[in-house]
Amino acid sequence: MKLIKLKDVIASTGLGRSTIYKYIENGIFPKAVSLGCRSVAWVESEIQDWILARIEERDLQNEKAC
Repeated sequence: MKLIKLKDVIASTGLGRSTIYKYIENGIFPKAVSLGCRSVAWVESEIQDWILARIEERDLQNEKAC
């Protein structure tokens, strides 16, 4: 299991910092893991799973459109 920092989450998802935190607040993005008083990271596999779920949603929408 690997933990990644915010800059890597941003690079992987293409989302901005404020959008990531808004999505977390709305329950549609994986929560960060606290590493200390002022440090957090995300579980890399959870971020990858979230990205894959977006791809699956896209593909399902494309199938329905045909």
